[in-house]
Amino acid sequence: MLIPWGGHCSWRGDHTHLSLYGSTQTPRTSSGVRANALPTPAALPFRNYKGLWPRRFFLHLAPHPPEPVQCGAVFTMEQLSTANTQFAVDMFHAMNEDSPTGNIFFSPLSISSALAMIFLGTQGATAVQVSKALHFDTVEEIHSRFQSLNADINKCGASYILKLANRLYGDKNYNFLPEFLASTQKMYGAELASVDFQQASEEARKVINEWVKGQTEGKILELLAPGVVDSMTKLVLVNAIYFKGNWEEEFIKEATDNKPFRLNKKETKMVKMMYQKKRFPYGYIEDLKCRVLELPYRGKELSMIILLPDDIEDESTGLKKIEEQLTSEKLRGWTKAENLDRIEVKVYLPRFKLEESYDLNSHLSRLGVKDLFSSSKADLSGMSGARDLFISKIVHKSFVEVNEEGTEAAAATAGVATFAMLMPEEEFVADHPFIFFIKHNPSANILFLGRLSSP
Repeated sequence: MLIPWGGHCSWRGDHTHLSLYGSTQTPRTSSGVRANALPTPAALPFRNYKGLWPRRFFLHLAPHPPEPVQCGAVFTMEQLSTANTQFAVDMFHAMNEDSPTGNIFFSPLSISSALAMIFLGTQGATAVQVSKALHFDTVEEIHSRFQSLNADINKCGASYILKLANRLYGDKNYNFLPEFLASTQKMYGAELASVDFQQASEEARKVINEWVKGQTEGKILELLAPGVVDSMTKLVLVNAIYFKGNWEEEFIKEATDNKPFRLNKKETKMVKMMYQKKRFPYGYIEDLKCRVLELPYRGKELSMIILLPDDIEDESTGLKKIEEQLTSEKLRGWTKAENLDRIEVKVYLPRFKLEESYDLNSHLSRLGVKDLFSSSKADLSGMSGARDLFISKIVHKSFVEVNEEGTEAAAATAGVATFAMLMPEEEFVADHPFIFFIKHNPSANILFLGRLSSP
């Protein structure tokens, strides 16, 4: 089984566009705002290692959003947001091991959503490993909570465009359990589409890529590279997330100027540096010598939060101390509303565009998910009733662009920190590496997480 993920995000001052592709759950949006959600293109080809004939399986976005949670069933989302934040930080650390100084950008929500759909079909040790790695074992009624989150994110009338979409592409010759298909449809709005992987795998790959391209408005052109799916592929799970939003306070286009960005203590590069002076939620963590700035999107249901060290004090990006102390508890503590004061801030932020691609097998393996990728150990019998499926690959692609108008993206404390007293006016000069994330404020879920080392 293969899971490709992809995503795209762009900032245009006052608006954000985000698209991701990946195999994950995707909620439908009934919002009137233009939203295309496809977390990093993710395709999950399931391979039959017992030599059984593959069946064509095609999953496309359902014409209707996932079935809404009953009005009386009010679920607290705190458990799910806590679990998703823990997974986001864990995945960041895993990616940081591979690239200690490079750019990072991914959608933890896209990945966890896709894996939640897979989790529906896992049994035994495979289920335990997935549950622990994504911290699902700390959340009651995990699938109902995802269903509720999807409905909340994709609601009508939002001032931003945010859409999560899921599709299942199954081989036409392979039988999937009706219970599994019904659950993915009900909880994640993912319908099954039948394709012919056995006789026409290349054509199936093109069909999947075309769907992802449409969901991300052309930001992710090829989620699945040639050879990713073949005649042994049985199932591909695709998740897409698209976000586009305008800043609550746009940057002044005329003020954008060429400025140096310090990559480390020795190297710099010229960038387009944006500027504005407005009142924003702002904080300072004395222990880390780190500034915290929240830039809300129009409507204030979504925000970008930036962690910027005062200076580059180590021999790499200057983020080493923050990254070493980064936990889900501390991240929530550093960025909670009560620790930020709304004050006048001179903000200097570079325009930037990132496009990243990840093979998540190794990252998930570090987090304890191992059996899922083994033809002899994987237990996905909840999907087909047999032990003949395993995941061959999980691919995640993401894109983000930030400019004066907003953002466009494709693909999303234990120890209390000491916050310093703030001056009436502060400067926030992001002319060196920083960590940033985009958060859905009502649910406190992180949609996208990244590190900008080089614009």
